[in-house]
Parts: sequence; C-alpha cells; structure tokens
Amino acid sequence: MPARSPACRGPDASQAASGSATDPPQAAPQAAPQAVPGFWDPRRRPERPDLSRLTVIRFLTETDYPPFNFTGADGNPAGFNVDLARSLCEEIKVTCTVQMRRFETLVDALTSNRGDAIIASMAVSPQLRARVDFTDPYYRVPARFVSRKDAVMPEIRPEYLEGKKVGVIAGSAHEAYLKAMFTDAELHAYPGDDAMRAALRRGEVDFIFGDAISLAFWINGTDSGDCCAFSGGPFVESRFFGEGIGIAVRKGNDVLRQALNWAMFRVWEKGRYTDLWLRYFSVSPF
Repeated sequence: MPARSPACRGPDASQAASGSATDPPQAAPQAAPQAVPGFWDPRRRPERPDLSRLTVIRFLTETDYPPFNFTGADGNPAGFNVDLARSLCEEIKVTCTVQMRRFETLVDALTSNRGDAIIASMAVSPQLRARVDFTDPYYRVPARFVSRKDAVMPEIRPEYLEGKKVGVIAGSAHEAYLKAMFTDAELHAYPGDDAMRAALRRGEVDFIFGDAISLAFWINGTDSGDCCAFSGGPFVESRFFGEGIGIAVRKGNDVLRQALNWAMFRVWEKGRYTDLWLRYFSVSPF
C-alpha cells in the first residue's frame, strides 16, 4: 500500500546574558505570526516547458482525508490538494478533472492509465519511486513538540529537555528520532495519538512529539480543551521524516512532471500557494 502524509485527519528568543548555555529561553510574550512553508528556491526558477502536448490533466485523489481531500457540500471533490490541483491547471491553461478514489487504489489506477496524476498527500518513498515518478515536494510533514500553554518554549534543543518527560507514539519515526537526538529526555511511549495527547493534558508528560500537521489541528480543535501549544520550531530531517509530499505521475511522463513543477513554482511565486495554505491551516504546523 502506498504511504501518505500522516496528517489528520516567532522569532526565537535570545538567551539571557546571565543564563547558562543550557538554560532554555523563556517563552515569547506573543505568538509568532502564521508561518507559511516555502519549498521553492526563487534563485532556481524552472524554465517554462513545452505545454502544447497537454490538453487535459486527470487528477486522482483520495476520498476522505480532510482537510486535504474530502467531499464538499455540493458533492464535488474539495480540500487543499483539490484546490492546488485546480490552481496548477489554471496556470498551465489546461482542462482539469479530479476523480476521488480509495487511497489504496490510486497507484494502480494511475499505472493502468485511469488518471494522469495523483495529488493525495502521498509521501515520496523509494518503494513508490519504483512504480511512479514524482514532482518536487509541494509540502512536508514536519515533527514538532507540544507543551501545555503555561510551559511553552520558543526554542527546543536536546540539552533543554534533559530529565523532561516526553510523550511519543511507540514504534514511530518520532520515537526513533528522540532516541537518537534527545538522549537525555525521559521518553514515554503511547499506543496512539489519543493516549499521548491525554497524557499531556493531564500533566503526566511535559511535552509530546509527533506529526505537526495532525497536532496543529488538535491544538486548534475542541478535543485539546485549549490546553496546549507548539514549543520550538519544526524538525524536517528526511532520514526520519521522509522526503516530502509530491504529485505522482506515470513512470517516464516527464512532460507532465515538468509542467507540474513549473506550475507549482508559478503558483507559489504569485502568492497563491500562501493564500491556499492560510485558508486551510489556521494553526501552522511550521
């Protein structure tokens, strides 16, 4: 089965001159402004490819993965991925269709020519690269720490968490990262998100560490009881957290892959990606 993004469903304060190098900085008094990730380098503008051979792009997406893909009130496909796909088609000036399918059927549908591109929060992996080609990443799924609101830290380093209790999902890449990088923290492994988050709310752990996108929705939702907030910034090491989320096309379809890469850069350069991101992510995972 292909892998997908594990999502859900402020400037750092300088250390006080009198503090030691390992003292964590105090929380900033005000929340940092909404951060919008940028995955494109303005110095590496892609050349406009030959788009004359493209007449239609048949996008395939997932049926039920809000806010990325879901059925809108009018019965049509909706969500971040769907709106991005339509923006790309507008940029390329080509007809666009979006078909919703069960996630596990998407790669087979693509390889059997029942669609041209998959935009469904599909995580790039070596296993999938053997079956399909991918565009450049259009977002990543960072990891982040969450604490209760009265203990927010604007920056987190391994030495700041010495002896601190940190909740994490057992067997996850996040647990592996903490074991490798935060060796002096006291790890508490939980079987799933609900148990881990409940432990933070009850004060059984000082922090939890996990998928920042699902945590952003939890922080901003009713289930959190307005208890908690992000501490520190995002962690995006690809060795633990993957290469990112790309659009899949059939092997060897470089015409479409290059067209989508060019269109994504243009959508980002014009500010339309930022507008789209802010529409769907009121609490940024970055």
